[in-house]
Amino acid sequence: MLDYAAFPEQRQDLIRTILQENGRVVCAELAARMKVSEHTIRRDLHELSKEGICKKVYGGAVLQLPDAGNFFSREQKNPAKKDIIAQKAATLIKPGGCIFIDTGTTNLALAKALPADLNVTIVTNSPVIAAELLRHPLCDVIMTGGQLQRGCGGAVGATAASQIQGIIFDQAFIGGCAMDPEMGLTGFDFADCEFKKTVIAQSNQTLVALTTDKIPGVARFVVAKSREIDVLVVEASMEQDMLSAFAMQDVRIVCA
Repeated sequence: MLDYAAFPEQRQDLIRTILQENGRVVCAELAARMKVSEHTIRRDLHELSKEGICKKVYGGAVLQLPDAGNFFSREQKNPAKKDIIAQKAATLIKPGGCIFIDTGTTNLALAKALPADLNVTIVTNSPVIAAELLRHPLCDVIMTGGQLQRGCGGAVGATAASQIQGIIFDQAFIGGCAMDPEMGLTGFDFADCEFKKTVIAQSNQTLVALTTDKIPGVARFVVAKSREIDVLVVEASMEQDMLSAFAMQDVRIVCA
């Protein structure tokens, strides 16, 4: 049996593996498993965090997800899972309301999943989503202006934010790169994350639809703490302990 106390590299390799498999680690559990002190584990997590592998949190660490690339490369990833989640999310839209649909590939799937007879006003910062919404004759579509960012696929600058501040939303479907019960919803682009904060401040209900590969995990910039998210739409395969952790943050979980 490997003496993990004597081999820090093997210890850290195991922590990397557990992070990749579970998305987060707990110091006390790692210490018991490898028969070392929690201080030793915290030192390992500090080294791994310097490498960008994880983000230290109270009692452990969360996997630091890699940037998933631009809008069109992300569109090709997990399309079937996104469609299933989007179909469930579409059932949560309140007819007759004013809603915001954020840029993002899962939210594009949401736009495609809207029922043909839905009567609603939809605001979006995504030209791709706006074009899809034109297929729905009963949807009034408003698109924010300004310079488009290729990475996120939407307008997220001062012009778009100023327009958003003049609208009150019944619901806002916000995109994100990663989410964790403790760290909340996070993203990789600073301007995009700041724009999302503006939308959330204008909305009566904030909803997020994410595939399981983004949960749990953390990106670079915070969009919102978990308690600021009203509804999280996820795959039915999400592990129960993770569902419970979000529920403890007063997040309503809807499984697709």
